[in-house]
Amino acid sequence: MYLDPVQSFEPLRSRCAPIRPLRVGMIGIGTVGAGTFRVLARNQADIAGRAGRAIEMVIVAARNLARAAGIVGEGIELTDDPLRVAMHPDVDVVVEVAGGTGPARDWVLAAIAHGKHVVTANKALLAVHGTEIFAAARQHGVAVAYEAAVAVSIPIIKALREGLAANRIEWVAGIINGTTNFILSKMRDEGLDFAAALAQAQALGYAESDPSFDIEGIDAAHKLTLLAANAFGMPLHFADVQIEGIAALQGLDVACAEQLGFRIKLLGVARRREDGVELRVQPALVPATHLMAHVNGSMNGIMVKADAAGVTMYYGAGAGSEQTGSAVIADLVDVARLDGTRAAQRVPHLGFHADAMNGLPVLPRAAVCTPHYLRVPVHGAGQVEAVAAWLASEKLPVRQVALAADRPAMGAQVLVLTGPVVQSALDRAVRMLQAHPMVAGAVTTLRVEELAG
Repeated sequence: MYLDPVQSFEPLRSRCAPIRPLRVGMIGIGTVGAGTFRVLARNQADIAGRAGRAIEMVIVAARNLARAAGIVGEGIELTDDPLRVAMHPDVDVVVEVAGGTGPARDWVLAAIAHGKHVVTANKALLAVHGTEIFAAARQHGVAVAYEAAVAVSIPIIKALREGLAANRIEWVAGIINGTTNFILSKMRDEGLDFAAALAQAQALGYAESDPSFDIEGIDAAHKLTLLAANAFGMPLHFADVQIEGIAALQGLDVACAEQLGFRIKLLGVARRREDGVELRVQPALVPATHLMAHVNGSMNGIMVKADAAGVTMYYGAGAGSEQTGSAVIADLVDVARLDGTRAAQRVPHLGFHADAMNGLPVLPRAAVCTPHYLRVPVHGAGQVEAVAAWLASEKLPVRQVALAADRPAMGAQVLVLTGPVVQSALDRAVRMLQAHPMVAGAVTTLRVEELAG
């Protein structure tokens, strides 16, 4: 049979043809967007070598077009309409780094509806609207990637979804907000009160002029919502996270924790139990000898306890322009590798395929069981034994009772470390203790997290 030589070499030609670049549209070019652009431009050859194809920026949406032009230079289309990016015919993947949960939801859903993959650093968007967004992505056969939404430079989402895929995860716990960790480090290292430490964080750009999302624990709760879903194969439960921030934390308790051999950290904790999952963000005492106690400044640290791998720990920058950009581009590299991969064979958005997700209930605050720290103001230093005796009479498991170091302005303070106790029982005991004649004011309580393997 005669073969046309041109036709016979067509398959070889198609195999040797250069692969088309991954074309990117970006919504937002503030701190994260600018860092993403810089890293992508600086390391384009290495990134292409890992992705197997070039990654090119096509269009950027920004409020301030003049500023955006100064960042991206020539050759990239600029617009002040994010929906133009979401629906652009020459865009394969939309990077959303503008933030917020209102318009950003509409932009992301529009991109998905137009067959675009999405990469986002917006943890609030996914914690609140993730169920809807991931369902839309499954319907349209596109990916939604969000490594940059949790712990910035730490690849914790990839670790949970891929590196630990063989494991049953028992708990995830960590310092996942750099602003609050910076504040707590300053309170401990320099003896500052909360307001002074916050002012330093704002002066250095670690905290916004309105720091409420950080100091009230909401930002950490957004991230914990995503971590728990990936760890346990459960739906997103942001509304059920127990959230306590650090705004009411006193420098006295930071110092008293040190006296007892602990450091206070704002922790996000997701723990699987037989009857459900604990989801909580709170300031807690961590043993001073523990690795987590040495995560200082604006750094983040996350620990995972799994049945086969045991305890693993992940450490890295919790904020930063290029640090976040690094995680955004890592997601773009993953998207660039998807060509020819059926949607059912991709890594699921939340680590588990939709039909394998389980409806684990989130346990109420009253059911959480941990050791606790109590600081009990009393009328005189001689009442340490009386406090200990009262606690014993109430069947509260007490590990240690001590008198706080002398601080005349604060009066006598009895410090207590309990064994594990259910929160409802502790709350009842504290209400009764505060009404006792020997107690001179409000009793302060904080959880203790030993984070043991």
